Amino acid sequence: MEKLVSSWYNDKSLPHDYVFPPDKRPGKDHEVARCNSIPVIDLEKADYDGRNHIIQQIRDASQDFGFFQVINHGVSERLMDDTMNLFFEFFDMPNEDKAEHFSEDPHKKSRLYTSNNYDNEEFHLWRDNLRHPCNPVDKCRNLWPTKPERYREIVGEYSVKVRNMLLQILELMREGLALQSNAFREELTKEQMLSVNHYPPCPEPSLTLGLPKHCDPNLITAVQQGDIPGLQVLKDAKWIGVEPLPNAFVVNVGHQLQIITNGKFKSAVHRAVTSSSHARTTIVTFLVPDSHSIIEPAKALTDNKPPLYRAFKFGEFMSFYTEKVGDPETVLEPFKLKN
Repeated sequence: MEKLVSSWYNDKSLPHDYVFPPDKRPGKDHEVARCNSIPVIDLEKADYDGRNHIIQQIRDASQDFGFFQVINHGVSERLMDDTMNLFFEFFDMPNEDKAEHFSEDPHKKSRLYTSNNYDNEEFHLWRDNLRHPCNPVDKCRNLWPTKPERYREIVGEYSVKVRNMLLQILELMREGLALQSNAFREELTKEQMLSVNHYPPCPEPSLTLGLPKHCDPNLITAVQQGDIPGLQVLKDAKWIGVEPLPNAFVVNVGHQLQIITNGKFKSAVHRAVTSSSHARTTIVTFLVPDSHSIIEPAKALTDNKPPLYRAFKFGEFMSFYTEKVGDPETVLEPFKLKN
């Protein structure tokens, strides 16, 4: 428990083992301008005459940015607020209540921790993380915390609604690429992980990171940001801040979606910076393939262009991703074909 940042950060200077090397720390870039050109897509219009336009917007955003924000997505404002408030309450609980969930075992399905390899790290992340599976809800629910009150009720409803939203987006992507109806088959979205990042106020945000530069290893990701900025995405070799919009989700293209689309969509390189004045909590939902799933470019996208990636099992990819700590420059190399 003493490794959780939230258990000791108050009124302390930044410890040396949280100071990142100069080439990795955000420096003055931790206050980059928030970008107004990031695509914002109104999913409600996909149910009406504007469906083709929304499909094109999603396709363009996935090709150019690798991420976008969605509004009118079917997850109610009430449920989003209830879920965020629930996690505020969770991280504000006394240490003795949080200790029940703390674990350094990466194989434990539901746990609270700071990083997977804390004792062997040269420098640590300024964040705490609560993570557990969410699908199917009825089989996962008994793994979840029971505090705060209504945790299992609220998170259960939230998980189902966000999953439905992401599946709708995948269907719009499939239509936009003219792929077969089974292109995003069930095994590619079988696993669903909830990952809640909590970043306490940091005395020196320019020297440390909440999350380092990386791409998501899974298929597709949804992020509920809350009100405090901190998510940054690399675009044209520059970091841009993702403006928190009320009742919106940020959607990231993951590595597996990049591979299945044969490079048409690109996984977004992103990171999280900290704030000196505010705590920040984000709720992240990952749709993840089964470890035995075969990942390869969709055949329809290799008829006129050679495949860029070889076929592999998702579990093989994750072993390499974990070894490289998600390094976006090298993690895809063993899976590329030399055409």
